[in-house]
Amino acid sequence: MSSPSPRVITSLTNDRVKAIRALEMRKERKETGLFVAEGASILVTAREAGFAPTSLVYQADGINSPTPRSLVGWALEAGADVLEVSEGVLSKLSAKDNPQTMLGVFKQRWGSLPKDAGKDDCWLALEEVRDPGNLGTIIRTVDAVGAKGIILIGNSCDPYSREAVRATMGSVFAVPLVRTTREEFLAWRASWRGDVVGTHLDGREDFRRAAYQGPVLLVMGSEGPGLSESLTRSCSRLVKIPMAGKLDSLNLAVATALTLYQIRGGALKM
Repeated sequence: MSSPSPRVITSLTNDRVKAIRALEMRKERKETGLFVAEGASILVTAREAGFAPTSLVYQADGINSPTPRSLVGWALEAGADVLEVSEGVLSKLSAKDNPQTMLGVFKQRWGSLPKDAGKDDCWLALEEVRDPGNLGTIIRTVDAVGAKGIILIGNSCDPYSREAVRATMGSVFAVPLVRTTREEFLAWRASWRGDVVGTHLDGREDFRRAAYQGPVLLVMGSEGPGLSESLTRSCSRLVKIPMAGKLDSLNLAVATALTLYQIRGGALKM
């Protein structure tokens, strides 16, 4: 029996090419449960995290080094549809800025609200985050600090969009993601044993001086509006990031990173 080999495709009208291009649209990602990740380094991270692609696409002259060649072998062994395409085809499939010579299509992974949390655990909940770049950066930060995962509450942007996935730098394959409604979250929050911490302009505690009680659930509001009233009331502790200048708030990804590092490096010891 012959070993599987890549298929050579040069036409933009090929059905597989059109299906991959369609994953630019959130509706298509939702219906198929698939997403695209670009670049050999991100694909290496996916492989190390135990993911396997359903499809892998590479530029004909883009596998002249060991890493891309090994990724093609990995995809073939996993039974993926491996496509060798022309530069013109790949340019239509990859991002316009900083295009890559290789991309993979993967199945999305969604988890459930945690049923139990250890004393040193930290989870992050985001309410209706709207900016995919922010979300991707936050996913990367959660990975860096060793938090357990992210809960997306309400109408959030898609963590599996191209912009978000690129901003994660591969951490989308390492960080558990949960999506839920505000009502489901509030019902589940009642079972949380430790602190539920919200950052808020009305917070009385400096986030650097709070004595966090683990496990910690950090709740961050959306860009602009911040936390809704119902989620603010659900917090056991409201903290504030002090500002020396004239602005009263930070970018969501920056504020989340500061608070997570304080929680993980303080009470919960990284």
